[in-house]
Amino acid sequence: MMMMMLRFVLAISLLSSLLLTTSAQTCKQQTFTQNKVFSTCRDLPHLTSYLHWTYDQSTGKLDIAFRHTGITSSDRWVSWAINPNNNLNSAMPGAQALVAIPQSNGAAPRAYTSSISDYGTTLAEGNITYPHTGLSATYQNNEVTIYASLTLTSGTTSLVHLWQDGPVSGSSPQIHAMGNSNQQAKETLDLVSGVSQGGGSSGNSLRRRRNTHGVLNAVSWGILMPLGAIIARYMKVFQFADPAWFYLHVTCQTSAYIVGVAGWGTGLKLGSDSVGVEYKTHRTLGIIIFCLGTLQVFALLLRPNKDHKIRFYWNIYHYLIGYSTIIISIVNIFKGFEALEVSVQDRYNDWKNAYIGIIAGLGGIALLLEAYTWIIVLNRRRSENKMAHGVNGTNGVNGYGSRQV
Repeated sequence: MMMMMLRFVLAISLLSSLLLTTSAQTCKQQTFTQNKVFSTCRDLPHLTSYLHWTYDQSTGKLDIAFRHTGITSSDRWVSWAINPNNNLNSAMPGAQALVAIPQSNGAAPRAYTSSISDYGTTLAEGNITYPHTGLSATYQNNEVTIYASLTLTSGTTSLVHLWQDGPVSGSSPQIHAMGNSNQQAKETLDLVSGVSQGGGSSGNSLRRRRNTHGVLNAVSWGILMPLGAIIARYMKVFQFADPAWFYLHVTCQTSAYIVGVAGWGTGLKLGSDSVGVEYKTHRTLGIIIFCLGTLQVFALLLRPNKDHKIRFYWNIYHYLIGYSTIIISIVNIFKGFEALEVSVQDRYNDWKNAYIGIIAGLGGIALLLEAYTWIIVLNRRRSENKMAHGVNGTNGVNGYGSRQV
């Protein structure tokens, strides 16, 4: 059993390493129809988007493929645009956009150009200032990809670009959401080096905070806390593990609480920067978890002796609060994944699957230990009953049940 526990500690370490590894570019693994290849790509910092391009500075020809993932239905529009004014602070007015709208009948997305005059745009179809050819779009596996070749002013080395997605009513695009990710989906991009400024730096900072928040909470509330409960419930059945199981349990739960509080603190800041029902639900559950975990800490400090008259009621309180904390924590971790669906969900799918695997593994171990420990307990009770019967039965000792001589 201890070996199984050690294996799961190693699995936790591997999960942490996976969560903290964010340097690899997702765009480098992406492929395109007709085996199209581009010389440079970039993981855009918001809205699960990626830009691939090949640029000839001498002619100003820019071949691009803009990919936006997480589009799960045909009632969404996707857009990538260039602002010829190079104004990052007011990038939307004046932007020249490429727009794609998936079709419900399974046909290729409708792709067209739109010149954005103000913030209230509905992306009406119209000409743009950049000559372009080959405008098309695809919609596969919840991914919209826009292809085009544009001609910029020769000698251009950088541009301000922006990207968005939003709802469609009938066949008309509607205003996009105003969340942090939507408002930050813009940056100044160096076409030659691939380096970005502005929206990219803030996006990387937000991503790091999300990663930190996810790692701390998944490992603490989502893994260490259930592991500590398993240790307390099953290890104490084994006589050789007493009192080691208690110290392991306390160490595991205390560590989970300390790390979890750090994760909770990072989540408060993320929550204040985010909008939407998913974020509000996730944040509310996080506050509840923190309160329940704090109650458990106080319960440990006020733990009565085994023979105290209120120990029975303390045990009930401890079990109810503890298991409630674990259940809500696991639910809230998945709520966290759901909250990321609009913005960065696809980058976290592997993390979500890894967490599902670990929780399923812990659940499987708990089921096996439940059956195994019940067998031990029942055998132990049977042996005790036999001993009691031998002591007090018809052929007993110490005078009980024996015939007088």
